[in-house]
Amino acid sequence: MATVIYDDECGLCRWCLAVLLRGDRRGALRLLPLGTPEADRLLADLTPEQRNASWHLVDDTGVRTSAGAALAPALALLPRGRRPAALLARTPRATEHAYRWVADHRGPLGRLVPTRARRWADRVIAAR
Repeated sequence: MATVIYDDECGLCRWCLAVLLRGDRRGALRLLPLGTPEADRLLADLTPEQRNASWHLVDDTGVRTSAGAALAPALALLPRGRRPAALLARTPRATEHAYRWVADHRGPLGRLVPTRARRWADRVIAAR
């Protein structure tokens, strides 16, 4: 099981996480909001700015990946995520660039997520 550390105050972040969770039929991902004591412990080597700059994936051995680099290992844990994970693993610079663009524009992009979709995401996350 891997731990996903995410910004629970960001509507776009919650929606993206819910989409990822829909593919997690085996319960391979555990959720942990940024700023909680356990998240702070797992991210202790990062500054607060680095912690808040992206999402993080901490695997069961304690290895952490963040931002775009975390997407391939997260997808690889999902039943139908191995092929997309392999593709993303082959294009790390493009994946990171795309992640950074979305993260840098999450405010305006988040406003494009309909209220109904945000409510759905909150239900998916709460079910965990």
